[in-house]
Amino acid sequence: MKIRLCLLAVLILASQMSGQEQVAKTGFSFGGVPAIAYNSDAGWTYGLIVNTYNYGDGSMYPDYRYSLYTEWSRTTGGGGVNKLFFDSKYLMPKDIRITSELSYLTEAMLPFYGLNGVSAEYRPGFESEDSTTAYISRAYYRHLRNTVKFTADFQRKFMSDNLRWIGGFGFLNTDVDTVDVAAFNEGKDAVDQLPVVDGLYAEYRDKGWIGADEAKGGKTNYVKFGLVYDTRDNESNPMSGLWAEGLVTVVPEALGSDFSYTTLTLTHRQYFTIIPKDLSFAYRLGYQSVVSGRAPFFMLPYYQSSYQVTEGLGGSKSLRGILKNRIVGKSVAFANLEARWKFYRTVIFNQNLYLALNGFMDAGKVLANQPIADGGN
Repeated sequence: MKIRLCLLAVLILASQMSGQEQVAKTGFSFGGVPAIAYNSDAGWTYGLIVNTYNYGDGSMYPDYRYSLYTEWSRTTGGGGVNKLFFDSKYLMPKDIRITSELSYLTEAMLPFYGLNGVSAEYRPGFESEDSTTAYISRAYYRHLRNTVKFTADFQRKFMSDNLRWIGGFGFLNTDVDTVDVAAFNEGKDAVDQLPVVDGLYAEYRDKGWIGADEAKGGKTNYVKFGLVYDTRDNESNPMSGLWAEGLVTVVPEALGSDFSYTTLTLTHRQYFTIIPKDLSFAYRLGYQSVVSGRAPFFMLPYYQSSYQVTEGLGGSKSLRGILKNRIVGKSVAFANLEARWKFYRTVIFNQNLYLALNGFMDAGKVLANQPIADGGN
């Protein structure tokens, strides 16, 4: 299995500024932006993102008393995000931090390129209408997945100011199926309709490579525990320090799960100042493995974290420039290297903003293959 490398052109980003040289903010702060973006995996994204912060009396700025992230967005590829994410270090007693998410995520055409990275051959012509000989369907490497998710994590300092224990739980209910081709074809001219053919997901299901117990989704309720070591100088915009964590996630049938397995996740992030306030270098190393039991295929792309669970490997949150969920297996590892240059700062509608250019290189690899389901051919 080859290591996937990607070196792309710099990106233009906008975000909330560090408060290091800003006047402390107090009370509530609201920021709303249209969710407008494009990537090759999901197509165009449109919607609205609203961030709400409560800074209290300003004594903790740039930290906030609590924040609430709200997103409603849709994609032209058939995806949808309905999400609330809450974060607070100061509301709970005994300095316990809570992060919690409630979301309903819909994916009418979620990428599925098979299991185990490059062991599953990808043929672009199968989904490209420009290929007159190989084309099967734009939905060949796609399937449907809808997920209802509620998670809550709790953290508290342990033995030192920089070390924290973490414990949490999550309830996920996932529905999986083939792409609803009839819904996509409704109202379209014959020349624009998708062919009615089985995709790769259906082939995996029919051959038994995906088990009957996981082929349609199911419940994956879990508990999580671990340790976090954090010396970042500024949590939302670090210029120095490190952020490392080791997490164990247990999915037991005793919590109502349809599956039983355990994963180990190790992540190390570090930040270096090159030019004070303006230029920094950051890297991230990640490893995740199913250490007992067998995880259902639809949970393999999820990567655990002490803050927010992400999806990959492949896509904008993990390996930029690599197809979303292209590198999926029982055990995976990845690395991100990034230079961050903040070249312009301003205040718009009382919000501290900056523009930045990011240059990066990402790599990922499947270390251990997901075994085929019992009874698979």
